[in-house]
Amino acid sequence: MVKTKDLSKGSISKGLINFSIPIFLGYLFQNLYNSVDSAVVGQYVGKAALGAVTSSSVISNVVVGFFTGLATGVTVILSRSFGARKYDKLHVAIHTCIMFSIISGIFMALVGQVISPMLLRAVNCPQDVYEQALIYLRLYLIGCLFTSIYNVSSSVLRSVGDSRSPFIYLVLSSITNIVLDIVLVAYLGMGVSGVATATIVSQVLSCILVFIKLSRTDDVYKLVIKDLKIDMKTLKEVISVGLPAGLQTCIISFSNVFIQRYVNMFGSDAIAGVGAAQKVDNFASMPSQSIGLAITTYVSQNLGAKRQDRVHQGIRIGNIITTIAVIGIALPSFIFAPQLITIFNNDPAVIEYGVDMVRAIVPLYIVLGINSVYTGVVRGYGFSRTVMIISLMCMVVIRQIYLFIGMKIFNSIYVVYYGYPFAWALTLAGVYAFYIIRIRRREREF
Repeated sequence: MVKTKDLSKGSISKGLINFSIPIFLGYLFQNLYNSVDSAVVGQYVGKAALGAVTSSSVISNVVVGFFTGLATGVTVILSRSFGARKYDKLHVAIHTCIMFSIISGIFMALVGQVISPMLLRAVNCPQDVYEQALIYLRLYLIGCLFTSIYNVSSSVLRSVGDSRSPFIYLVLSSITNIVLDIVLVAYLGMGVSGVATATIVSQVLSCILVFIKLSRTDDVYKLVIKDLKIDMKTLKEVISVGLPAGLQTCIISFSNVFIQRYVNMFGSDAIAGVGAAQKVDNFASMPSQSIGLAITTYVSQNLGAKRQDRVHQGIRIGNIITTIAVIGIALPSFIFAPQLITIFNNDPAVIEYGVDMVRAIVPLYIVLGINSVYTGVVRGYGFSRTVMIISLMCMVVIRQIYLFIGMKIFNSIYVVYYGYPFAWALTLAGVYAFYIIRIRRREREF
């Protein structure tokens, strides 16, 4: 059955919603990987193990963030080829991207084994959780190969309008992860190595499933193993859009390494509490991320089909959908913050830190939501490098200055909490200004 979906035709709101929901659900189950790891070790091993997973996760997110950002950029190129009906170019681009993901995944997995101790020292990982954190991180980074292949391969499906299949694969792999977590940790007592092993196995499963899907289809996105090679012209085009998105996500994630240093100053209770709050934040921010990714694909397809009228309508509708979704997720997150944090650990001090962070940032999720929409729009127009520069300046450089000055003056963990919405607002201002001045003004001139 044909799974492609042309977003340059039909109802805009229905198309965006139907395309966003599987992406959202996919993010939901993808985030279950690390969240289940944290919940299981927090409940069955203790808060020291939870702190170890949290310290490691900040670093592993740098690597995962690179491939996630790269996949987002890849979507732009593939979606535009699909929207313009250039299927030969689409075929070459698909095989180039997947081959590149295999090579870069192997490289990252190998390098990760060597530099893991240095990375943990960079985040000032407390000595009482260091050994467990090192075990978890090294095992987790082995899965980089499968993470890279899955993210890029699933972006192939999304670029042709199929967001449902990646969701199904993530559901199956997440269930596998949950079952293995419980078996390896609760019953076999493997601790942090057990949850890391469960994650690797789950990643392998999702990778196999998406490869089977791409190989067995008769549609325009079919994967032919013998055609897996890098076309340098196509790779340069993909890198010009995909690499900035990948580097942006990677560097922003890396900046969180230095943010973690500030959190670590407040001790293991703060590390565990903030770690639990970050898991809640990952889930609560998923509607914004999902709609942002859907907007990127939507804009790219419509530009390829030369339907700029639908692009502008889609932006307005995307903002409305995002606002409704953000309110729907932020309100219960704020109200039930204690119950959500308790999922990860029952220690009163841990719960207090976690609840404080959740309730500090979720009221400002609307800023994150609108930022995701306009970031997706500008990327869809092909200005991925511009988004990277603006995001890095706001999310990394200015936020680090804010944290340095704020901690010197107040020495309060709330300075760390409010650093997140502060950076969202700055990024939104920069991206929106670029959209109005550079993109809209040029369209009016022509």
